[in-house]
Amino acid sequence: MTTAKYDVLGIGNAIFDILVQTDESFLGLHGMTKGGMALIDEARAISIYQSMGPATEMSGGSAANTIVGVANLGARAAYVGKVRDDQIGRLYTHDIRAAGVAFETRPALDGPATGCSYILVTPDGQRTMNTYLGAAQELTSGDIDAAEIAASSIIYLEGYLWDPTSAKEAFVKASTIAHEAGRQVALTLSDSFCVDRYRDEFLDLMRKGTVDLVFANEAELHSLYQTPDFDNALKQLRNDTKLGVVTRSEKGCVVVSKDGVTAVPAFPIQKLVDTTGAGDLFAAGFLFGLVRGASYEAAGRLGALAAAEVIQHIGARPQVSLKELAKANGLPV
Repeated sequence: MTTAKYDVLGIGNAIFDILVQTDESFLGLHGMTKGGMALIDEARAISIYQSMGPATEMSGGSAANTIVGVANLGARAAYVGKVRDDQIGRLYTHDIRAAGVAFETRPALDGPATGCSYILVTPDGQRTMNTYLGAAQELTSGDIDAAEIAASSIIYLEGYLWDPTSAKEAFVKASTIAHEAGRQVALTLSDSFCVDRYRDEFLDLMRKGTVDLVFANEAELHSLYQTPDFDNALKQLRNDTKLGVVTRSEKGCVVVSKDGVTAVPAFPIQKLVDTTGAGDLFAAGFLFGLVRGASYEAAGRLGALAAAEVIQHIGARPQVSLKELAKANGLPV
C-alpha cells in the first residue's frame, strides 16, 4: 500500500449554517420536530429565515465539520462537497481552506444555490435543523477523484448523502476505490430520521462491508435496530460491522468490535451551550486517534475532548486548537 497523502478525506453535503438561539414556541409555531433534521425547499427556507431573530452564520455540513476538526488536531485532511459558484459558495470554499483542509471540488456554475441549514438552538442547548440542500445535492460520481480517494487512509461519509440519488452513487464509488486501495471507509448515520428513511440500505452497507466503521448516537442506534433495548442494539451492531462507535451524550461513548466492548467516559464541561456539531467533532477526535494508531480508549477520549469543546459555544467548528487542548489533557497527538 502506498503512503497516504491524506489521513482522512470526508465526503458530504456542503452546507452553510445559519444559527439562532430561540425557544420552544418558535419550533411549535413552525411545526418543527425538536432535535431532528428536516429537509426543506427554498420557499420554506426563505420563510424560516425571515421569521428568525439575529443569526450567527458560518460554514458547516456534518462531514465538513468533522474534517475541519481532524485538520485542527494536526492531521492531513481533505473534503469533497458541492457548492454553487455564488457568494455563499465562495465564502464556504474560503472557510474550509482557511481551516487547513484541501477542497478541490468544482463548484456548480448554475442550478440551485449553495445549501443552507437553519439551526434553531433552544435554551437547553438542543439543536433543531432545517436543511435546504441546494447545490449539495448536485454532487455526483464525477466529483470523486479516484487518485485522491486511493491516497487517503480513511474515507469518511455522512449518512445525509443518502438523500440525493447522485450523491449515493458518489458514496459507493468512493468506497469501492478506497477498498481496492486497501483503505478504510467510515460512515456516520447522521440523524435518527435519516436512519428511519434508509434503515435497510444502511444495514446493507454495513453487512456487505461497504463501510468498515460506523458512528451512531443512541437515538440512531435504537432507530437502526428498532429496539429500545440499548444492550441488544449494541450486540447487533457488533455483529454487523467491523468497528462501531456509539456516542451517549454525558454518558460518554461505547466502542464495539469483534475483540470486545470499550466504554469511554465523557469529558466534563462547564456549560452546555449548543449541541450542534457534537457528533461531528467526536468523530474528528476518534478518526484522528485511529490514524495515529491510538487505542480505541484513547481515540474515544480524543473524540470526547473535541465534542466537549464544541458544545460549550455556538457553532459546529472548534474555537481553540484541539491539538493544544489534547496535549494539555495528556492525550496522544
